[in-house]
Amino acid sequence: MKVLMLYTSNEGQTAKIMLFIKAIIDKQFECDCIQLTSTTEIDLSQYQAVIIGTSIRYGYYSKLIKQFIDANTAQLNQIYGAFFGVNLVARKPNKDNPETNLYTRKFLAKLTWQPKLKAVFAGALFYPRYNWFDRNMIRMIMWLGKGETDISIPMIEYTNWNKVQEFAETFIKNNLDLSSS
Repeated sequence: MKVLMLYTSNEGQTAKIMLFIKAIIDKQFECDCIQLTSTTEIDLSQYQAVIIGTSIRYGYYSKLIKQFIDANTAQLNQIYGAFFGVNLVARKPNKDNPETNLYTRKFLAKLTWQPKLKAVFAGALFYPRYNWFDRNMIRMIMWLGKGETDISIPMIEYTNWNKVQEFAETFIKNNLDLSSS
């Protein structure tokens, strides 16, 4: 079985999560891990499953991912699909699944693609990497959400790697079950 692993990443955390998932799934299936850009061309007919991952920027998931999904919904619905979103709201225990995470729930509700496996993972803060505007906007958003606002901290990673591993293992199990039926 061949798996397409497609993602967008603003600061690199979504890419890091996707590569972590790939390292687990690669043990069972052949994987192509691709960062989606405006010029990316993908032949979905060569894949039997897909994992799509993207992150929030100012309240919205990637327009590129949404455009890709919208343009390929029919084919995506013909193969096993998994989706994960990455955002800082997911650092809160009651906001860490697709049903309770407002951003993820709203994004998925706009799609006609129906992924079988869905997750949301907490991302990371990279205050020193952000430009002045982004640093101050994200700091304000974090302040409103009672999160970390100390911009001198180089990085704060909220990602629950056990949860990411569980997602990857569930993906493997579900696809092994499909291929044996």
